[in-house]
Amino acid sequence: MELLKKIFPFSFVAKDVASLVIICLLHLVVDVVLGFVIGLLAKLPIVGVVMGLVGSLVGLYVLAGLVLALLAYFKVLK
Repeated sequence: MELLKKIFPFSFVAKDVASLVIICLLHLVVDVVLGFVIGLLAKLPIVGVVMGLVGSLVGLYVLAGLVLALLAYFKVLK
């Protein structure tokens, strides 16, 4: 559990509904901004494949962070 808290530090700080909404919005904004930047860089011929992989990893990280934030808020994870 401590390893998850180190990897996903923002997913375990929601104490009320307002902070949960803020954390979810923060994750989504980061995903959209990084997705846009990575999408622009993916059009370059040499780094396109690498940026595609990085974009997929960023998407998985954000999805895992959102799921962990919801599970921590509803006290499924302690």
